[in-house]
Amino acid sequence: MRHDTAATADRQPPGPDGLPLLGNQVAFLRDPYGFMTRTAREYGDIASWEDPSGRVYQLNHPDYIEQVLVQNNENYVKGERFQSVLGPLTGNGILNSEGAVWRRNRHLIQPAFHPDRIQEYATMMTDFTEQALESWDDGQTRLVHEDMMEVTLKIVARALFGVDVDDHVDTIGSALERFMEASESLSNYVLPPNVPTPARRQIQRARADLDEVVYRLIEQRRADPTDHDVISKLLEAIDERDTGMSDDQIRDEVVTLLLAGHETTALSLTLTMYLLSRNPQVEQRLVAELEDVLGDRTPTMDDLADLPYTERVVKESMRLYPPVPGIVREPVKPDVIDGYEIEPGSTVRMHQWVVHRDPRWYDDPLAFRPARWTDDLESDLPKLAYFPFAAGPRRCIGDRFAMLEARLILAMVYRDYHLELVPGTDLDLMATVTARPKHEIPMTVHER
Repeated sequence: MRHDTAATADRQPPGPDGLPLLGNQVAFLRDPYGFMTRTAREYGDIASWEDPSGRVYQLNHPDYIEQVLVQNNENYVKGERFQSVLGPLTGNGILNSEGAVWRRNRHLIQPAFHPDRIQEYATMMTDFTEQALESWDDGQTRLVHEDMMEVTLKIVARALFGVDVDDHVDTIGSALERFMEASESLSNYVLPPNVPTPARRQIQRARADLDEVVYRLIEQRRADPTDHDVISKLLEAIDERDTGMSDDQIRDEVVTLLLAGHETTALSLTLTMYLLSRNPQVEQRLVAELEDVLGDRTPTMDDLADLPYTERVVKESMRLYPPVPGIVREPVKPDVIDGYEIEPGSTVRMHQWVVHRDPRWYDDPLAFRPARWTDDLESDLPKLAYFPFAAGPRRCIGDRFAMLEARLILAMVYRDYHLELVPGTDLDLMATVTARPKHEIPMTVHER
């Protein structure tokens, strides 16, 4: 691997040939995980090709990804491709915004994720999980992704906004489901944004349904503000011109936190349950640790230090099935990676799915082996050989929240239940904003 500092003129990395006009967009959408994996294996640490929107670079080495996300992060923005996928739902929230707007709003939201505040959320997380598990019956078949989406949505709404969304769970869940399905449509990528395709109309309807709930939450907090919830902080924010944030701006942040605050954790839990059902020896070791540390009591945040294997199970699940399978950036001025000039207006893609499964960093990379997460492994890995929460200034603001939530919920579920995958269930994942299952994951629950 080279670390050249000067680019060779008119030289591009190798990459896959595409179709006339469409480039590789069709190939990617038909088999996203296969396409990104084959590209990395066939063309090496950096690959490139031409698509209708311009040149695309796929970075497959942790050092190159670190250069973009960390070392030279000011040279890159989320860019038009990212905005075109997520922007129709989240607007200009902290996932999408740039510059001064992003810095201001992240600063306002950050206190909700301070370690002291996160510790306060632990009991809330276990209370909501306890309520959810009360509806589980021995021998019942559950749609576990729906279950995890519901409990994590209730947790994030109460923790960050101080509100209950029990009456709105179905509306929010349905809107997100329809948005994710529509965002996969090829028409979103090849037709101009002003063309009203069926997928775009579906996205508009999903947004309208979500907005009806979110604006109601904003009004609720305006009438009854608190000292610490995110909506109240956004409502009282004043900029240097003595101007507050509009309801539309607050709406964008609330939708972003609702989406990012429960979607990825729910996915992580769902996929972890799927993996445990396929790897009984891992489940046995997990349950043995839970029985030894917890017995039949509810876990607390203080217990987590004594549940190292539980944490390894979550980490290994996010390695094998990262909830966010890829990241895109666009350079705002030229950069040089491995001797190739990365020009402004191009798209840079970095896939957790590819790097997390690279045999250079992980022995037997397709195996679900939580025990691999030893201190030696973590010290030997390149910095960004594992980056489920991204890295650099744009690292996920809720990473500690998510890890706390995933471990507590997993501990409570497997303290009480063995989950058996319904025979014939296949795992087929979307590859848009998140790695969401295309079909439900039915599992039969058995009381321990």
